Amino acid sequence: MISIVVPVFNEAENVDVLCERLRQEALKWDDDFETIFVNDASTDGTREHVLKQIAQGFPASLVQFSRNFGHQAAITAGLVHAKGDAVVVMDGDLQDPPSVITEFIQQWKNGHDVVYGIRTKRKEGFWLRFSYAAFYNVLSAVGNISIPKDSGDFCLMDRKVVDVLVREMPEQIRFVRGLRAYAGFRQIGVTFERSERIHDTSKYSGKKLIGLAADGIFGFSTLPLRIASYLGLLVALGSFLVGLFFIFHRILDFKIFGYSPADVPGMASLAVGLFFLFGITLTILGIIGEYIGRIYLEVKKRPQYIIEEVINPNSDSIGN
Repeated sequence: MISIVVPVFNEAENVDVLCERLRQEALKWDDDFETIFVNDASTDGTREHVLKQIAQGFPASLVQFSRNFGHQAAITAGLVHAKGDAVVVMDGDLQDPPSVITEFIQQWKNGHDVVYGIRTKRKEGFWLRFSYAAFYNVLSAVGNISIPKDSGDFCLMDRKVVDVLVREMPEQIRFVRGLRAYAGFRQIGVTFERSERIHDTSKYSGKKLIGLAADGIFGFSTLPLRIASYLGLLVALGSFLVGLFFIFHRILDFKIFGYSPADVPGMASLAVGLFFLFGITLTILGIIGEYIGRIYLEVKKRPQYIIEEVINPNSDSIGN
């Protein structure tokens, strides 16, 4: 069986279209399938549309969050509830074409444990495209693992890979595509052209995108901490050289281009130097704070999400 995990947040206008496209595409598969909609506390009637599809016989279940916990938490909840031999993760806004799932399944049956989508063309504006490219380039440069460029969460994972992500990677701050790459196994990419959103605009705000990028970079690299150390050593070395310069100047009383450093009041240069040092210090403290904040969240071990109810075609509502 193929499980399809679909995190949704205010996707009421897309649910019916997505279900119809999945139903049509599933005719090409020689497999049963289930769809797990994880409703991240939508406020626009998404829940009602999913329940309507369930009532009409579409093979789906609903996992309802008690509040908004975010996209990565919704994916994790879907993986926990998926029962299939292979699990597909896709967005509910129809930018991940259901037609690509057929190729995912074929690659999986050919022996690959992870099949991920690689976006060849983006429909977003210039600024978002630039930001995505910058993020992947930075992550590739500093990361401890190799995350393929332009590979999002749209993928198929074999059951054994899903079990690793769910059971053996219990971290609270999730960056699923990074965890997927970290898990290893036999992986292959499938290129596709990402579609435009049919309705509405992206639910990922600039703040959420920055947060996701930070989770990817700080969750899979310690290089920022090393950079902070390198900056500290560089500034210390510069200060040492400047100190040597003034010591030799005091002893030898030499001039540079006809001027003596003693002739310059130096208030401006002193102020610039102090602000520069303060800036580096605060930057280093900020980097350390990012890691400490993540350690703090991990140590508390609060649940990644809270489920209000689970509804599936074969049982009544189960409250949690």
